[in-house]
Amino acid sequence: MDKLRFAAAHGEVLIDICWDCHGFWFDRLESAQLAPAAVVELFRLIHEHRERPVRPLAGQMACPSCAGPLTFTHDLQRANRIHYFRCARSHGRLTTFLQFLREKEFVRSLSAAEVERLRATVKQVRCSGCGAPVDVEKDAACNFCRAPLAILDPDAVHGALARWQGATARSANAAGQQPDADAVLKALLAAETAPLRPPVAPRGRRDPALQAKLIDLVADGLATLFSR
Repeated sequence: MDKLRFAAAHGEVLIDICWDCHGFWFDRLESAQLAPAAVVELFRLIHEHRERPVRPLAGQMACPSCAGPLTFTHDLQRANRIHYFRCARSHGRLTTFLQFLREKEFVRSLSAAEVERLRATVKQVRCSGCGAPVDVEKDAACNFCRAPLAILDPDAVHGALARWQGATARSANAAGQQPDADAVLKALLAAETAPLRPPVAPRGRRDPALQAKLIDLVADGLATLFSR
């Protein structure tokens, strides 16, 4: 893992980042202690590494501090359901990029109406959590990691940035610099109208060339948002 320093409420925190697994290791309370500028910087780093292939997480993982097993944990952050892998001795937790974006409210699950729009337009998408293909005609969640289909919501992004950045983000919103969620979703759907592709191999044996053709509602949403 790379170790990078970020501003915190009191001084700095040293965050461990695995670009291959798309994951952060937060020592106890580090995520909650991140300064607004640090949250925004991590958001931008996720964008910069969004196209890097995701290496599947191991079935069993150990805490880097005590070597004890990490426990898969469900949690709730406001209206967003999140999950992560925590140390039973409270040394910290492993959080994937997607779950960090959900935790900080940059990403939300698709509504039933949005899932129906996907089904009418796009037959397969890529799971933003593990990279596996999702047949949206049959499922609204990934069959491999069970992550629900999620989208980068520019309205939510802007609301989160307004909390993290204060007046700067509000000024950008007043100037009309942020697209709304519907505009980004339409742009993503317009980018991919291919018919249902043949089934691809399970995670770990996927064809990278075929996988690259699937749209990712979070990663591609990041690209759409940052290109404006």
